[in-house]
Amino acid sequence: MSTNIKISPSILSADFSKLGEEIISLDKAGADYIHVDVMDGHFVPNITIGPEIIKKLRPVTKKIFDVHLMIEPVDKYIKDFADAGADIITFHPEATPSTEETIELIKKFNKKVGISLKPKSDISLIEKYLEKIDLILIMSVEPGFAGQKFMPDVLPKLKKLKEIITEKKLKVDLEIDGGINFENCKTAINAGANVLVSGSTIFKQNNGDLKKNISLLRSS
Repeated sequence: MSTNIKISPSILSADFSKLGEEIISLDKAGADYIHVDVMDGHFVPNITIGPEIIKKLRPVTKKIFDVHLMIEPVDKYIKDFADAGADIITFHPEATPSTEETIELIKKFNKKVGISLKPKSDISLIEKYLEKIDLILIMSVEPGFAGQKFMPDVLPKLKKLKEIITEKKLKVDLEIDGGINFENCKTAINAGANVLVSGSTIFKQNNGDLKKNISLLRSS
């Protein structure tokens, strides 16, 4: 099972003074995706990076840019992130007046579509769109800051979505993000996650040995 697990390191925990080098190192260390958290200080209480930075980073790796938009309104920026080089564009249903239209807009730019659920967001917000999307991102912390503690109470939501996806034979990835470490990643995988986002653990554990940390998360 563990061989199918994809690791998406969050660059929120990287050294921003040498971000390009950090991404090259993640690429060499065996990351599957590069997870980019985009925050606007409005939808979530923090501000991170915009499309211009992503555009500058795009040439340094061919890895999939897994871009999580924690911004509102989301639609007016999708073209910018698509043009900048995002491969997967994930948004929150609470950040758009029409989830369906946002899905179609992302598809218009030939990008994969992800929808994210905050810890308190219900499956009902996304259930009817599962056949139209590629990825569900379950937040296991309140979005907005790196380094928070994993919230195990999101696991039943993950299990339920896995059951629905299996029952309907859908090709939808289940990604989890928030406080993922070497211990709780096993629980998340057992609940149905096949993509793990991790920041602090990958960049800080084992003296920052990226390859070792990515490998440990994947083989759990």
